[in-house]
Amino acid sequence: MATRRNSTDDPLAPLTLAVGQEDLLLDRAVQQVVAAARVSDPDTDVRDLTSDQLQPGTLAELTSPSLFAERKVVIVRNAQDLSADTIKDVKAYLGDPVEEITLVLLHAGGAKGKGLLDAARKAGAREVACPKTTKPAERLSFVRSEFRALGRSATPEACQALVDSIGSDLRELASAVSQLVADVEGTIDEAVVARYYTGRAEASSFTVADRAVEGRAAEALEALRWSLSTGVAPVLITSALAQGVRAIGKLSSARGGRPADLARELGMPPWKIDRVRQQMRGWTPDGVAVALRAVAEADAGVKGGGDDPEYALEKAVVAVARAARSGR
Repeated sequence: MATRRNSTDDPLAPLTLAVGQEDLLLDRAVQQVVAAARVSDPDTDVRDLTSDQLQPGTLAELTSPSLFAERKVVIVRNAQDLSADTIKDVKAYLGDPVEEITLVLLHAGGAKGKGLLDAARKAGAREVACPKTTKPAERLSFVRSEFRALGRSATPEACQALVDSIGSDLRELASAVSQLVADVEGTIDEAVVARYYTGRAEASSFTVADRAVEGRAAEALEALRWSLSTGVAPVLITSALAQGVRAIGKLSSARGGRPADLARELGMPPWKIDRVRQQMRGWTPDGVAVALRAVAEADAGVKGGGDDPEYALEKAVVAVARAARSGR
């Protein structure tokens, strides 16, 4: 049986368990293990598998002794979706891991596959938390931590401006921080962020969504074309549209109250409560339902379900803008 390393901080521990649904953090957990393994052995063999690729017996083949005792990293994504027979294989392996092999399990958390999650923890897995960031404060904290990790200072106003400009995608936020750190000397302030990202903010997915939920179809389409021309991913636009319509639905069904109280109840910052209140005029419950269906169809279209993602987005933007005016 392999000698266990300190599972709390050693990427080369026999088992790393990355738990959560934030793709960037899950990928970073994998990259950290692979990087450490390749420092130890540049010829490390990396096997990156989805849950359907790890069939019964596959793990035994991957972890069988090698004549050359090579280091190997075996990554299993969406481990919560493994079949019952494969989970038995994994649990058996956890009881007797192989020297020079690091197993990385990516698990979404939650009830599905909880038995495997519990078994991995009981086996002393090194655990990495990868929770989905759903609140603006969490994204702000993420941006601050990215600057700190790169050894740079950024003012609170700069961090907030970056979140406001880029939106909710952690990959894009991390990329923006890296670009600013690489291009700018000294403390990064709000003026620097504005210089780099004002154009991006004006063409962002959230601008498209704001104009659409306000019923301003022509302006929403213009912002959409601008966003696509500047490289904004279509999936970010459908996400922003969905968030905008859901915010309308949440606030319209909430009881009245102060913005601060509603913010706590609905998980929105107070400033957004005020904005959504202004955007709600003209919306009806039926309009919200129609808009959500349109956005869902567009989301399927941009993720491979259609031949023309741009057309799917244009159709959704028009549908949302019309729904915004259904009660006028």
